[in-house]
Amino acid sequence: MADAPRLFISLYTDEDITSELAPALRERGFEAQSVAEAGLLHADDAEQLAYAAERGMAILTCNAEHFIALAQQYAESGRLHSGIIISAEQFSRRRFGELLRLVLRLLNALLADEMQNCVVYLQQFKE
Repeated sequence: MADAPRLFISLYTDEDITSELAPALRERGFEAQSVAEAGLLHADDAEQLAYAAERGMAILTCNAEHFIALAQQYAESGRLHSGIIISAEQFSRRRFGELLRLVLRLLNALLADEMQNCVVYLQQFKE
């Protein structure tokens, strides 16, 4: 039997994002994994996106330049990914609550299939 489609976005956070985010999201009922939890610290961006795509996870990053280029490469080659979420800024530990609120707004606003092969900016979910 084929896997049922996911309703909610599963999130993978790269090295640009604090590793505290994934456990905080799991505590709130979302599926999330950090790059450290995946054991992929220092892997290149292409490897990070491939890892997320293979697991049906959207990736959250601050690296717009590289990930927009990777999204273009995926589109040109017909490869699929589960979404790229770009934060235009890195959040300090002091601003963790703000990061968490933005991510929760995104996760509550979009479904997994709406993220398929899309690039969105986290800041569009500010109040």
